[in-house]
Amino acid sequence: MPQVKPCKLALEDGFVLTGASFGHIGTAAGEVVFNTSMSGYQEVLTDPSYAGQIVTMTYPLIGNYGVNSEDIESYSRKVHLRGFVIRELSPVVSNFRSEQSLAEYLASAGVMGITGVDTRALTRHIRTAGAMNGVVSTEILDDVELVRQAAAIPSMIGQDLVRLVTPSDAYEWVEGYNSGFSQASRRCGGKTYNVVAIDCGAKMNIFRNLVECGCNVTAVPASARSDEILERKPDGVFVSNGPGDPEAVTYTVETLGGLIGKVPIFGICLGHQMLALALGAKTYKLKFGHRGANQPVRNQATGKVEITSQNHGFAVDAESLQPTGAIISHVNLNDNTVEGFSHSDKCLFSVQYHPEASPGPHDATYLFDCFRDMMETGIAPTAEQMHAAQQRLAGAVKRGCKLNGHGIR
Repeated sequence: MPQVKPCKLALEDGFVLTGASFGHIGTAAGEVVFNTSMSGYQEVLTDPSYAGQIVTMTYPLIGNYGVNSEDIESYSRKVHLRGFVIRELSPVVSNFRSEQSLAEYLASAGVMGITGVDTRALTRHIRTAGAMNGVVSTEILDDVELVRQAAAIPSMIGQDLVRLVTPSDAYEWVEGYNSGFSQASRRCGGKTYNVVAIDCGAKMNIFRNLVECGCNVTAVPASARSDEILERKPDGVFVSNGPGDPEAVTYTVETLGGLIGKVPIFGICLGHQMLALALGAKTYKLKFGHRGANQPVRNQATGKVEITSQNHGFAVDAESLQPTGAIISHVNLNDNTVEGFSHSDKCLFSVQYHPEASPGPHDATYLFDCFRDMMETGIAPTAEQMHAAQQRLAGAVKRGCKLNGHGIR
């Protein structure tokens, strides 16, 4: 049996919870946030966008289907978050794909987990007071000292965490959907497009989707300069998700500024925020962010609502975006924040959420086809193109259901 010790989680404002440890033991600090997904905890653990954070799962029972080697989302295959908070660790691991228990996985990764705490109370507190720094520890059990340490942690605002997760060298990505539990294959015929992906902490399912829509993918570090990228003569450039404050990643924003107008560009999450900054817009920190697999977004062009997977703590300021000539294409229906924009004159578009999901629904997978269309036409996606891409996705899912009994993971 894994070692279990008393464990405490303290927030900088004095909110303290006591539970039991699982995984690694010791002390860890970071911004405490919550994720509303009911499953997909392994993808959450290995998403580089969670670097520097302690993640709370709102669903009460976690770990019941274990961990496997297929569902890792980071190229480095590391766990990137600082700590994991759950209500109840399942005593039983029951899934034929499972290779390891959650506790064993976190222990081998050197990441702390705390169980047996009221995650509902913690989530309600964060929703009211906002995401804030915290410390989880099996070593320090004095509430006052834990709160003091939490209060001393630097704010997420101004932190460049991309440097911790971006690869040191360029690499090629060739893998598409990789198992019978993935989405239905929708490999495109015709021309194959060469895409340079700026990896700021990319999820691998993004690259799988690019391959599926007919792209050769070369990933480069976030520090790559615009001239280095253009030397590769890409048909399009993709800029990925990643952790931290987009305004702190000045080198990638500068690179994007040198690429805009010269090559079609598609951005997701942090990439979306940095594209906005490169155009001259502003970003700001949300009170508690959007993290989960059930976030409703309206496509302003087609009028259709997508249920989306999201993970971000910052957002693009809508008012500052307007003077840049960009048009808001997607809006969050929970709080009306900007979830996507396009710029027809600059041949670019981006979304704040994760169309590749993993975990989550695949309503927005059509956006990868929109990127292909943009590389083919040199025009940012129109309402007609997005509608046609949505129809093609619906057809692919239907065919997948007939072929193997399921079209989505």
